[in-house]
Amino acid sequence: MAARSDREREFGEFVALRYADLVRTAVLLTGDRGHAEDLVQRALLAVFRSWDRLDRLANAEAYTRTTMVRLESRWWRRRWRAEVPTERLPDRPIGDHAAGVDTAEVVRQALASLPWAQRAVLVMRYFEERSEAEIAEVLGCSPGTVKSRASRGLAALRAVVDIEGVSGRERRG
Repeated sequence: MAARSDREREFGEFVALRYADLVRTAVLLTGDRGHAEDLVQRALLAVFRSWDRLDRLANAEAYTRTTMVRLESRWWRRRWRAEVPTERLPDRPIGDHAAGVDTAEVVRQALASLPWAQRAVLVMRYFEERSEAEIAEVLGCSPGTVKSRASRGLAALRAVVDIEGVSGRERRG
């Protein structure tokens, strides 16, 4: 019984320490806070089931993030696509609120508009700072595919978002 309580205590400490960061990553992957929290919960359940096999905190976060990406990837492959939600209702007047929009929110919205594979690559590459090889392993594709998805995703973001560090106007010499 003591081993089980140690296991639960260690897992609880991990969750308390890393939950907010995991939700931030999940929001970038899903584009929706509620869906992100559900994704983190499902991933944490899988991690808890595998806790004894993990090298505790050293591997737990990487395992959790990889699990989140795989779970979300499955969701995108299985989801029903008959209805397409829109951000704006057609019967509502829309004013120009661009001046008051936070840059981070603009980037999140632009990221959410990308196809799942491009979004996953950009989140893992630039938010989690994973290498192309690591991303390829998680997604089950080649490093070349990771590079092309990153390139296309960044190009799409640059077309929508015009901020320093993301804009395509500034070229390195």
